[in-house]
Amino acid sequence: MDLGLKGKKAIVSGASKGLGKAAAMSLAREGVDVTILSRTKDSIEAAAAEIADATGVNAKGVAGDFNSAEDRARLLAACPEPDILVNNPGVRQTPTPYDRIDEAEWLQWLNDHFLSSILMIQAVAPGMAERKFGRIVNMSVSFIKFPQSGFAHTHAARLALSGAVAAMSRDLIGNNVTINTVCPGLFDTDALHTNLHQHAERGNTTYEAIVEDRKQGCPAGRFADPSECGDLIAYICSAQAGFMSAQNIINDGGVYQGLF
Repeated sequence: MDLGLKGKKAIVSGASKGLGKAAAMSLAREGVDVTILSRTKDSIEAAAAEIADATGVNAKGVAGDFNSAEDRARLLAACPEPDILVNNPGVRQTPTPYDRIDEAEWLQWLNDHFLSSILMIQAVAPGMAERKFGRIVNMSVSFIKFPQSGFAHTHAARLALSGAVAAMSRDLIGNNVTINTVCPGLFDTDALHTNLHQHAERGNTTYEAIVEDRKQGCPAGRFADPSECGDLIAYICSAQAGFMSAQNIINDGGVYQGLF
């Protein structure tokens, strides 16, 4: 299927590796020029070179922190009129009992997982609406559908983002601009394996035992390849997906058992 994206321009954050890089690669395979952001200069430039070599598109790497207003401004200067925006803050999360989350931590999570993405959307969505094409994808996590103990801070921020963009999407879809949220489960990334090592340490067990437990808890019986998330994002950004907006799309191998 031709996704109708050749010649479009995309911004993807958190894209030196993992799901952000997979999203950038999948978009590039559809002919999208990509501008990608991550904190480390060497790694983001290497990722951009790999994407360009593999696909033939223009790929630019920008070193910076997605949660820094100055770095977001530099990112937008590198791609001032994107057709596609993939917000992937890429901040790892650790559990904190609700009564130990202080004000500074609440505000940090709201900045990292809500405000930074909202400000990027506000910066690019009006231009998308004027040009009558825009696709915005926010990266979240599958368990926003089933909140977990110890993660009140991350749920507050992520659910605030989903609620805000649902309201914003009503103003944008008439101009062929959509906003959706992808909620991945267990994908075979460095971030997942770091998290599993931490779980093993906290639970006084082995990393191997944790890996087996997580796979057994997934009806698919495996960790997904990052390209499976990247290709989903590419479709959500396609010309064919212009009637879908304000959705929280679970991609977790069947772990979530709810209907809605």
